[in-house]
Amino acid sequence: MRAKKGNDAARRSPRRKAQGYGGQQAQPAAHSAEPATKRSRRASGGSQAQPADRDRHAPVAAPASLPDDLLLGRNAVTEALRAGRGINRILLAEGSREAQIAPILELARTRGIPVEFVAREKIERAAQGARHQGVLAQAAPVAYQELGAILRAAEQKGHAPLLVLLDELEDPHNLGALLRTADATGVDGILIPRRRSVPLNATVAKTSAGAIEYVPVARIGNVTQTLKELKAKGFWVAGADMDGTPYDKADLKGALVLVIGSEGHGMTRLVKEQCDFIVSLPMVGHINSLNASVAGSILMYEALRQRTATK
Repeated sequence: MRAKKGNDAARRSPRRKAQGYGGQQAQPAAHSAEPATKRSRRASGGSQAQPADRDRHAPVAAPASLPDDLLLGRNAVTEALRAGRGINRILLAEGSREAQIAPILELARTRGIPVEFVAREKIERAAQGARHQGVLAQAAPVAYQELGAILRAAEQKGHAPLLVLLDELEDPHNLGALLRTADATGVDGILIPRRRSVPLNATVAKTSAGAIEYVPVARIGNVTQTLKELKAKGFWVAGADMDGTPYDKADLKGALVLVIGSEGHGMTRLVKEQCDFIVSLPMVGHINSLNASVAGSILMYEALRQRTATK
């Protein structure tokens, strides 16, 4: 039997060579490619398109870490709003279904939180690959306080309240430094506009060296209207600018709002018009302005000096 098999193999070998090197007998080799392809597909576990399908349907891996102040997804943002967490602003993807985002819009409106509709790509870049459902919120390190609550707390302390209003301040380091001085000088609250102003964020928290946990911050809508309401409650409004009374000659006792303008432009015109008086700091050098946090700190300490001197 072995010899017979060997002879058969010898007789078949010339035919294999003829099929392998050309001639009309090599044509069946073209038909053998299809079974080979099928075998290769079976070996790979199915059709060749399956790996791409698996990649497309595989869950997107979340990035190693996202900033602590970012909240992603409808549920996360909705629950943060309901819990009263401090939210600086909310971004919604353009074209979002109204029914899906209606609760977020209503809660944001009730709490006075700015909402912006932006291109979905902007949210995707911020999310860094994490699932977001077209909803992103920038959270604050601490919750914002209501102005009314700040005034009630000051009244319970039994002293004339001192507030600091920051008119379109832009640098988070300045806000953090002002919070630190506000804590040291006993300021009852910081007021910042909801728009065109730096919000509370991680940089502010770090620069404040922990003062952000102790000094209440309120976000206000219309700044001039808020000043009018405070003046009706008995507050005096003092603005910091170059053309005013020397700061140590002004009366900074009593219920007072100190207004500090932005780094580049100072107080806006409408806000300055609401000030009862302007205070200035002496300048004898070549630079005609001070850093906003430095100027604000000097005025807060002068207010403290005057208030403690009368006791």
